[in-house]
Amino acid sequence: AGGGPLLPDSVLYEIFLYLDHVDVLSVGLVCQQWHAVARDEFLWKELFYRYYRISREVPRHPAAVSWYDEFQRLYDTIPCVEVQALKEHNDQVLHLSFSHSGCLFASCSKDCTVKIWSNELDISLQHSSNMRPYNWSYTQFSQFNSDDSLLLVSGVFVGPHNSSSGEIAVISMENFTLLSRVRNKPYDVFGCWLNETNLISGNLHRIGRITSCSVLWLNNAFQGIESENVNVVKRLFKIQNLNASTIRTVMVADCSRYDSPDLLLDYEEQLAASSTSTCPVFDLGSDSEEEEAKPKQTPEPAVQELPDDGGVRAEDGLQQLFDDIMEGRVRPAMTETELETKVAELFVRNRTKPPELNLLSMDSNSKTKYLIFTTGCLTYSPHQIGIKRILPHQMTTAGPVLGEERRSDEFFDSLDHVIDIHGHIIGMGLSPDHRYLYVNSRAWPRDCIISDPMQPPPIAEEIDLHVFDLKTMKEVKRALRAHRAYTPNEECFFIFLDVSRDFVASGAEDRHGYIWDRHYNICLAKLQHDNVVNSVAFSPVEQELLLTASDDTTIKVWRSPRAVRIQQARKPRPRKLLFSWLMNQKS
Repeated sequence: AGGGPLLPDSVLYEIFLYLDHVDVLSVGLVCQQWHAVARDEFLWKELFYRYYRISREVPRHPAAVSWYDEFQRLYDTIPCVEVQALKEHNDQVLHLSFSHSGCLFASCSKDCTVKIWSNELDISLQHSSNMRPYNWSYTQFSQFNSDDSLLLVSGVFVGPHNSSSGEIAVISMENFTLLSRVRNKPYDVFGCWLNETNLISGNLHRIGRITSCSVLWLNNAFQGIESENVNVVKRLFKIQNLNASTIRTVMVADCSRYDSPDLLLDYEEQLAASSTSTCPVFDLGSDSEEEEAKPKQTPEPAVQELPDDGGVRAEDGLQQLFDDIMEGRVRPAMTETELETKVAELFVRNRTKPPELNLLSMDSNSKTKYLIFTTGCLTYSPHQIGIKRILPHQMTTAGPVLGEERRSDEFFDSLDHVIDIHGHIIGMGLSPDHRYLYVNSRAWPRDCIISDPMQPPPIAEEIDLHVFDLKTMKEVKRALRAHRAYTPNEECFFIFLDVSRDFVASGAEDRHGYIWDRHYNICLAKLQHDNVVNSVAFSPVEQELLLTASDDTTIKVWRSPRAVRIQQARKPRPRKLLFSWLMNQKS
């Protein structure tokens, strides 16, 4: 007890066996002697570190009152008890999303419906919208706006000659009517809300065989406005893509919430110290801490990295390149792909609007938001995270349209920040306070070289879950591991993850959903399905409730042991009802 010697492993083992068979919360009722042991801080600290195999350098959760409470939290509040299976979909369920109030949630499926569910004690189906009449192949993503009055639904649209692109639909939650539809290309841009009435979509324009231009549009949800003086659409950004890459998976982070995070992940409170040196590109392919510590010498984002030609203009550089090719001075000879990429880089050099000021110097009270998306520069598989600042005047469709506010020579927008993942990105999610970005990726082999953008490197079966601090633009945790995926590059699909105040959850291709603790970086639960788990979703108001969606066509509802006990306690007891009936009969 107290500050006594370490407990022998045999004693701890007996405690483990005891805890496996007896409810921790009722232990104090078993005997008075155990109640004293249950409040022994030294014992529970020792038990905690050994049971969960956590390094002793990791401090206790900042909100915890005692080690006993922490053991109780991780034992009793994890949503790992299946309480309901929803089987109304008749094909693979791809995505889940809660309303901000937690009263509703939506599900998307290969059966081409989006279903709205009422989140009560027993979850029930409230509405189902079939999108096949609009030539959709399936629904893939949904998101409620900030006041839960509108639902954005993203799907795959089958156009002429069976060409598939994306489309976004906006549905009113008041009467479930379809308000508007917006084209979205490629379809895995998904789309997202910028504010209550404006959403972001994408378009893709081919420039060459492996060169293209992604345009991100701001759309008014109410497209039926009939006025020549009111814009319903406005171009936000126009970004060049090299080596067959495209912009996908857009989301918006609210920067004004960074200084009041729900949970700080830096154990040593280093987030309070501002760094004087910044680096716009962080390469996760290196395991060398010394190499990571060195400041990068390229202040521009990766999409703008070009060799210094001594101040030569881009037009002169192009002419020089063509002269060298014609006279045979280019050695070794360039392939058609290499030539296209080189010409595109030279063309964009003087035709790109410069990036905004340093993101790290931004006022913490700013109303600025970040547009976050996956992109790349080496191959078509998404291997970078691009970040672009959205300024307040850009958050409405009013004002100049079609880029009239830019100079004629500023044909493209540059990225404000790029994070290199060194692997295939298959999922992203924001913490509830928008401070941290969680990224699912499948790593490339170390030191791999990409010579053909149409032949990306093989990807690992293990899924790495990276964590980035969007205030410092640094990775703050070692990658979480447990979940796996098996599909190759060309068949790789998105696996949605979700983050609550204390937990992070993700699907996987190994027929399980997974839950980790955000503070301790440990896997806490595996949630079984009969097929691939595509999506997970925590209730935004009750993190002890989790949903999982699978290719097995079901949505499973998981609650914590504590929530299950509370729920069962609320149900009427048949014995009491029978006793009351008998007493009434006697009287």
